[in-house]
Amino acid sequence: MTVHFIGAGPGAADLITVRGARTLARCGVCLYAGSLVPPELLAECPPDARLVDTARLDLDQITAEFVRAHEAGQDVARLHSGDPAVFSAVAEQMRRLDAVGIPYEIVPGVPAFAAAAAALGRELTVPTVGQTVILTRIARQATPMPPGEDLATLGRSGALLVLHLAARYTDQVVAELLPHYGADCPAAVVAMASRPDEIVLRGTLSDIADQVKAAGVVRTAVIIVGRTLAAEQFPDSFLYSTTRDRDSCGLTVQEPAEG
Repeated sequence: MTVHFIGAGPGAADLITVRGARTLARCGVCLYAGSLVPPELLAECPPDARLVDTARLDLDQITAEFVRAHEAGQDVARLHSGDPAVFSAVAEQMRRLDAVGIPYEIVPGVPAFAAAAAALGRELTVPTVGQTVILTRIARQATPMPPGEDLATLGRSGALLVLHLAARYTDQVVAELLPHYGADCPAAVVAMASRPDEIVLRGTLSDIADQVKAAGVVRTAVIIVGRTLAAEQFPDSFLYSTTRDRDSCGLTVQEPAEG
């Protein structure tokens, strides 16, 4: 028996990975975040699978479901929205599984920020404009941020910021970033990325908060702030440059993963 933490993707049911869908199809129990995971994905579960919506369960109750499945010898698909690597609360679940000796694995998923970038039609890393992406959030009705990870500190880097769980507090985000990025800095908010009801807002720090209010966006959204969002005049990447020696050091046709 194994607990499979599966990234369900950003919203569209067909953005789950092939591995995630195949794993889901063979698990006798599925624990899913009902408020975030598309219900169409549950059709991938076996017809007789036990489905448990965890939206109103606490960590002890979720752990009890894992133990119950383990005692019955049933594999568990634990569906999380986006990718389990960030803001998923997977770490404490794995700690509980370690404590009771239940094996688990993680199946990556498409993260929300990647779906948001696709909706915007932008690459988040652009040569000479920005090569760093910071994924973060703010501390409101959630666990406090660690020292040194406040927006004022992170904003000093000038890097592209992607904020999760912050759409309700866009005014505060703007106020803290304005001194470091300026009112003309490009900003965007993408809500329900990849879903039929997707909302895409584009602007600058001077007007993005007003757009968010007008659109009524309060959840399931990411805020993106940074110069690469509007970059047009930049040099081509060295990756495909005509000046790059593709025969040096015995390199073949393999292309490096370069931004």
